[in-house]
This record gives sequence, structure tokens and C-alpha cells, in this order.
Amino acid sequence: MTSIIGSKWTAMQRTFGWRHFQVAQKRKDAKEVFVLLVATCDGSVQLWVNAKTLRDRASWAAGHLQRAQLQSQDDARAGSQM
Repeated sequence: MTSIIGSKWTAMQRTFGWRHFQVAQKRKDAKEVFVLLVATCDGSVQLWVNAKTLRDRASWAAGHLQRAQLQSQDDARAGSQM
């Protein structure tokens, strides 16, 4: 998590109307690390999340995924749940 600032993330579900975010800040609070995610297309959309939540592949993917990539991940998850 040392080089997390500037990293790009894709939300698996729209978050405040957006999917693509970039880490703008990092803050340590006691034992937890939080990151400020800013929507790539709208800098006014910002949210603080616990950095651990970015490891949840059902919620977040590293990088900016395209629509086809999101669909293939959804299909793979649906197949693994059967």
C-alpha cells in the first residue's frame, strides 16, 4: 500500500453514479489505512474508504476496466456461484 496514491480503481457497482476512481490521498488512523477516492470524470465526487475494502474483488478491481471486462467478470462470478 506504499504506492497507492495515484492508483486507479473500478467499482463493480456504480458508486455515486461513477465506476472509475483514482486514489488522491492516504490517511492512517490508529491501525487502519483510509484512502480518498476521486471519480475520474467528476472531481467533485469523492469518498473515503478503508483501504482493505479495495481487496474485495466483488466490489473493486485494480485499474480502469472497460464495460466488456466488467461483463466478463460478472459472468465469471455468476458461474462460480452455481
